[in-house]
Amino acid sequence: MKGPALHALGFLSAWGAGVGVLPADARLAAAGRPVLSLGRPERDGERFRRTTREGLLALAAVESALEDGGAHRLAIAGDRTALVYVTAAAYAPSNQRFIEGRGGSIRFAETAPAVVPAEVAIELHLSGPYAIFLGGPPATLRGIWHAAGLIADGECDRALVLGVEIFEECEGLYARSGRLCRRPLVEAAACLWLEAGQGTLSLESGRDGAGETGTDLRRRLGETFCCEPLAALDSWRRMDRAGTLNLTGRWRGETARLVWTDPMPRPLLAATRREEP
Repeated sequence: MKGPALHALGFLSAWGAGVGVLPADARLAAAGRPVLSLGRPERDGERFRRTTREGLLALAAVESALEDGGAHRLAIAGDRTALVYVTAAAYAPSNQRFIEGRGGSIRFAETAPAVVPAEVAIELHLSGPYAIFLGGPPATLRGIWHAAGLIADGECDRALVLGVEIFEECEGLYARSGRLCRRPLVEAAACLWLEAGQGTLSLESGRDGAGETGTDLRRRLGETFCCEPLAALDSWRRMDRAGTLNLTGRWRGETARLVWTDPMPRPLLAATRREEP
């Protein structure tokens, strides 16, 4: 399939903005803390008073991508922008509230994962194609593949691949599944802005094969579920900036590999090289 171009990327984690702020060793930096939280972003306006924390983090991630691309929010408004949401932990906070017999703040007549992209679509006036992918890193790779297909088929001019993972509200649930989750669990929110490109894209998936993000990044980042491939993409563009990108992911025995040639648009690549010392 024809590959898209990476127009912008916003990546936020409990460590800070971007992968440049990651510690050398997440486990040591966490100092015994099982979960590192992104907190609750402050936003003005009555509409956001009851917005879920993950919805606020999603908006922050999209705004980070807009800043990275030097664009105003009007640049993505309308029906020519697709929104693809990826997450693994989407149901966990609502499940925790159910277990504890507490109410929640979800106001939309959709399932729990849909609330997050709904907040983004309402605030930024997005009305293009829309999809949700649930799972770990392979779901993110499938989300990128799907977004690229929408662009290649002319269904949209641009696509946002949005990932949000929060753990603070449901730390107890993850404590009982230690074998399934690495520590520390690091909250993250990321948004990848794709547009039409000149390269190619292919996706391979299977079961129980090799397929994880580089061990150095995993050691520095911690466990971020669906946001991990987006962190790897941020790391790659900061280092290589050209050539072929291999993004891999593994989740519950499933593996996936995305091979992406020429992901950086040439004008952006030239500008990035001019900024190098």
